Amino acid sequence: MKHRTPGETYGPALDKAIRDLQSLDPWLVALRSDTKYTRLTDTSSQIEVRFWGKDYIIHYPEISVEELEIGQEPPIAIQILILHYLINADGTPLADCWVSFRELPGGRVYDAAFRRRANLSLAQAFGSDLDGFVAAAKALGGERLTHGDASFFFPMFPRLRLAVVLYLADEELPASANVLFDAAAGHYLPTEDLAVLGGMLAGRLIKAGGGQ
Repeated sequence: MKHRTPGETYGPALDKAIRDLQSLDPWLVALRSDTKYTRLTDTSSQIEVRFWGKDYIIHYPEISVEELEIGQEPPIAIQILILHYLINADGTPLADCWVSFRELPGGRVYDAAFRRRANLSLAQAFGSDLDGFVAAAKALGGERLTHGDASFFFPMFPRLRLAVVLYLADEELPASANVLFDAAAGHYLPTEDLAVLGGMLAGRLIKAGGGQ
């Protein structure tokens, strides 16, 4: 059986995101998403957005995504997340309050799968390796919180943050980990995309800690 390429799998979603963004005023999009809008000519403009420590340019009106540092398109999944952030942004401020995945709009439907993919994987990787977790989180730009045995938050977009809280195993309880979301997250990405982003964060933490 032939495996589908990322373009074949996600191409329709990217095409729809491009059409959806083309229908919006880029100045308003930038205002609501807390990103930088620049008018280049009478017929072209761009938005600069920071995603997980890297800067990206979204060109209007044809809509293309460019990673600024290398001048190339990022992977299609990253393009979709960036475009969806811009499309869904409604200007709601960060809540500075953390919620679990199941508390997101419709999150209960995907909660069991998300916990397996993200929370349980993190607990297995770092449940007895506090130093490894701290080093991995710092390597990915995490900033310290005070929850659990160790915790960090990660600025994903200007108005979207995720956090990871680790509880080490002890004599009574097994290790556990929780990927949390700023309570305003649903104003910036659909829950399905937040599941992808949370899984991506867990995967990158595990890889940075030396796991697979």
